[in-house]
Amino acid sequence: MAKKSMVEREKKRAKLVQKYAAKRAELNEIIKDQSRPMEERFKATLKLAELPRNSSATRLHNRCQLSGRPHAYYRKLKLSRIALRELGSNGYIPGMVKSSW
Repeated sequence: MAKKSMVEREKKRAKLVQKYAAKRAELNEIIKDQSRPMEERFKATLKLAELPRNSSATRLHNRCQLSGRPHAYYRKLKLSRIALRELGSNGYIPGMVKSSW
């Protein structure tokens, strides 16, 4: 089980990303538009830099839905390898059989 504080921090980041997504997209569009004047694009860059760092989507880290583990994460299932193995062993995942020899 991951530290509760780390899981909560990740939730907080996800909320910030969602809150500022539209504003970030709008500013990035202005910055990338070559037809706009350089001063306007530079002002948009400064406004983007003023936004909270944790509102950037690249700050998010995938975590297991059950344990909060950040490593060995399967995106398709949103589980870590340990949680996946445990659920598979108990028969909760249809079609998955734990191999033992």
